Amino acid sequence: MDIQAIKRRFGIIGHAPGLNRAIEVALRVAPTDLSVLISGESGTGKEVFPQIIHQFSARKHGPYIAVNCGAIPEGTIDSELFGHEKGAFTGAHEKRSGYFEVANNGSIFLDEVSELPLSTQVRLLRVLESGEFLKVGSSKLLKTNVRIIAATNVDIVRLMGQEKFREDLYYRLNTVPIYIPPLRDRKEDILILFRKFATDFAEKYRMPEILLDEEARQMLIQYSWPGNIRQLKNITEQISIIEKNREIDANGLRKYLPDYSEETLPALINSASDKSFASEREILYKILFDMKGDMHDLKKLVHEIIEKSPHDMDLDDNRLMDKLYSGNEPVYETGLSRLPENKRSESPHIEDTEEIIEESLSLQDKEVEMIRKALDKYSGKRKMAAGELGISERTLYRKIKQYDID
Repeated sequence: MDIQAIKRRFGIIGHAPGLNRAIEVALRVAPTDLSVLISGESGTGKEVFPQIIHQFSARKHGPYIAVNCGAIPEGTIDSELFGHEKGAFTGAHEKRSGYFEVANNGSIFLDEVSELPLSTQVRLLRVLESGEFLKVGSSKLLKTNVRIIAATNVDIVRLMGQEKFREDLYYRLNTVPIYIPPLRDRKEDILILFRKFATDFAEKYRMPEILLDEEARQMLIQYSWPGNIRQLKNITEQISIIEKNREIDANGLRKYLPDYSEETLPALINSASDKSFASEREILYKILFDMKGDMHDLKKLVHEIIEKSPHDMDLDDNRLMDKLYSGNEPVYETGLSRLPENKRSESPHIEDTEEIIEESLSLQDKEVEMIRKALDKYSGKRKMAAGELGISERTLYRKIKQYDID
């Protein structure tokens, strides 16, 4: 079956070379039993490719199960994947089969595989290596013949560096990689997708199809689409329902495109010099490293002042800093020689500056402090606090439990 037939069968729209390449790889790997790792940003349509692989494999008559690893609580994910015995934990009133047991002789799709806890990653690695697993609360070894297809929207290599994802599991899953390009790299497909969505919503809501003028079409192409195809579909639906005028100009479209800029700037995605931070942890790391650099520069400056002021060589760093900041008048150039007369004649008053210099640089303390402030600001409303912190509500809930925040 050729690529165009595959697109029609699975509802794939577009002609971008990167998209065609992904379909080709999926078709080539389908007849094998190799594990596949599908990567790409959220909203690019990764969930279609495991279905292609399964339907063109020898397992197409077997079960196909899709599991969103990020949607299952950490405490129950082992039970969901591998099953449990009766009485294995509180609430386990009866024996239960897990997804790997149910999907025997079929395929299992693990979406957001990067969200798996480390303990579950160990269990998954064993399945990949030998096809063996244990139910929760059981010592009886079970076998499964299942093909694993995984997907992720984050850089797993970066997670490996942070010891959040096992390196051996990554290489087992990544036997055959498939990359789904973001919508901003498929500019030739944007207008095609828009017309398809506009037609579908016109039929669904029984209203005339919306159209774009030339300037609006160019705006649609230039937009960066951080939410990819999912965002384009949602915006098309909003316009179809809200706008009375069925021909949309640039001004009408602009209010549906957040942070639109007419300048198309290059986007640094997953590069070594990337200055955008994927998580609040990286932001804190950057702040701490900048503080360390500032302290180093300050210490260097103090030593230079001491060298330029021979009569102050007997002062240690703390006494010198105290004298520099003990008056209301600023000190420039060579330190004490510019102090007011009344300050020079006074006995130096040494204040303890350790509290400032020795400020806690614990990443956990900083996280807890930021979370408490956000929760206080929004009177304990977690959704709004998560938005303030730039993290998901699920991540905030996990951190509240992790740090035992009231």
